[in-house]
Amino acid sequence: MKKYSKLIIAAIVAIIFIGTFVFLWMKSRPQEVVYNEFTPTVGNVEKTTVITGKIEPRNEVNVKPQISGIITELTKQAGDYVREGDIIAKVKVIPDMGQLSAAESRVRLAEINQRQARIDFEREKSLYDRQLVSADEFDKVAQVLRQADQEVAAAQDALQVVRDGVSKSNASASSTLVRSTISGIILDIPVKVGNSVINSNTFNDGTTIASVANMSDLIFRGNIDETEVGQLHIGMPMKITVGALQDLSFDAALEYISPKATESNGANQFEIKAAVQLNSLQKKDTGEPVIPAYGPVGGSPLRSGYSANAEIVLASVQQVLTIPESAIEFSGDSTFVYVIEGEGSKPTYRRTPIETGLSDGVNIEVKKGIDATEKVRGPQILTETGN
Repeated sequence: MKKYSKLIIAAIVAIIFIGTFVFLWMKSRPQEVVYNEFTPTVGNVEKTTVITGKIEPRNEVNVKPQISGIITELTKQAGDYVREGDIIAKVKVIPDMGQLSAAESRVRLAEINQRQARIDFEREKSLYDRQLVSADEFDKVAQVLRQADQEVAAAQDALQVVRDGVSKSNASASSTLVRSTISGIILDIPVKVGNSVINSNTFNDGTTIASVANMSDLIFRGNIDETEVGQLHIGMPMKITVGALQDLSFDAALEYISPKATESNGANQFEIKAAVQLNSLQKKDTGEPVIPAYGPVGGSPLRSGYSANAEIVLASVQQVLTIPESAIEFSGDSTFVYVIEGEGSKPTYRRTPIETGLSDGVNIEVKKGIDATEKVRGPQILTETGN
């Protein structure tokens, strides 16, 4: 029994030794080098860049109150469409005590002058009826009474404005009613009923009651690196895609390039703006147009502040000879390819200088050196056991 056990162990050791030897011998054998092969094709090459930015309305207006006070009512909410002059909120005035006291004093003084003018008028009228004074003298006294009446009315109006923010004579144009200054969509109402608000003056910008924008006039705003800004020009077409609307795309036209750079993460960036062409909204896969609706009825797929990417074609060539850029060997200022010669399992390669043109990062234009009938060698095909 022991004899058989020893034979089995010896056999296992021999198998392991032979297997290891065969494995090392297989690994030491030189591997056949195989390359990709490419045939030049005729096509278009475009050099593009992608700019990150956001969608926003061209004009966004902050509506502010004309007086200081407390919000008593909000008649609109974010997302509502408003026309110019529509009421957004109502403000209850908190009068300034100094102004209120001065207005009350003006009313009292005007009433005193009115009473005296009326007494003088009654006295003068009695004399005029008995033909003891001339008509000219009577007219002068009557004029003073009329002026006193007007001063009382003006003083009372001024008191109502200081105390209530509105008077009977200007109720239709009350400063307690906050009205939209443009027609558009309400983007935000940052105040609530009960909030104190102040009007714009020399010392502060005032409280914003609502932000209103015309959402049918949108722009794309982004930044481009200084290495590419020199290739832009006003009017260049752009293709915009929105991160939140992956299935939609639309066109835009470049309309502004900043003359001054701003530094961002150590790089100089130039701001650009492009006019969004809403009538070009379409589905990316099918090209089916998407018609946005603006105004009191309907809505739009675009919202203010959406993150977006703009693709710009910086340069392009049409119907030129192209090969994959991975097939090119760069040596100094020169470029070469290896043209395949001969057929069979062991082809030969001829190192050939070429003149290249525009590249899109994958394919590159070939101006001189090879033609469409020649094949070129690409990068080596790596196998699992290759180096």
